[in-house]
Amino acid sequence: MPTVEVEMTVPGPPDRVMALLADMERFPAFMANLESVTVRERGEGYTISEWVARLQGARFRWVERDEFGADRITFRQVEGDLRRFEGEWVVEPAEGGTRVRFVTTFEFGMPMLATLLNPVAKIALRENGRAMLAAIAAELAREGSA
Repeated sequence: MPTVEVEMTVPGPPDRVMALLADMERFPAFMANLESVTVRERGEGYTISEWVARLQGARFRWVERDEFGADRITFRQVEGDLRRFEGEWVVEPAEGGTRVRFVTTFEFGMPMLATLLNPVAKIALRENGRAMLAAIAAELAREGSA
């Protein structure tokens, strides 16, 4: 299964970055590829969230379980368009702000097409991950100047 990992140092302390990452329902307001994020359920240290996104012109929908720790948010698809979609956001202090790492593993569930789809999807997810991190950095910078 392909794995994509991207990271970036963003402005602000880790607790502020984690607060923004945990507020996923705000993401569509500043991430162009997301149509919607809706939290269906909140519990002690977790949420169940529904996502609708566009990736290279295709629309994807999934529901994931998000688990919150002190320095990370892990997610795992529980239903949706892919056979498997999971990963994590990890934050750690860094010079000039906070290093945010986004890691995701995915599987389409079509083994015969995997050799064709996986390389394209990996590139698209890497570009999307970078765009998400850049959007988070811009939102943190905007909040810092507000």
